[in-house]
Amino acid sequence: MACHEKELSILFTDNERIARLNDRYLGRKGPTNVLAFPMSGGPEPGVESGMLGDVVISVDTAINESEDLDEPLEHTIDRLIIHGILHLLGFDHEKSEAEARRMEKEEERLMALIRN
Repeated sequence: MACHEKELSILFTDNERIARLNDRYLGRKGPTNVLAFPMSGGPEPGVESGMLGDVVISVDTAINESEDLDEPLEHTIDRLIIHGILHLLGFDHEKSEAEARRMEKEEERLMALIRN
């Protein structure tokens, strides 16, 4: 899972814009908390890029999650950034229960690193 010297783009947006992106690129209706668009694995997977990819976060949804979970907004944003980056690195919690657990453990490990 090495990721040396890669660039990352992070876009903070609102529910309206993330819903449009969610529909356009994933065919899913409505807003979501985070979307990730990796630069690898596209139509030409052999092409090496200095870009890891793009992470898009809905601030509207992050605020709602922060309130629902009774956690600081900064903590919610950190968690969503980590979640998006893990998707860029190939983690996919929708593949299987085992993969979901693996991704959750890695999120927890990384969150612990930034909290200290």
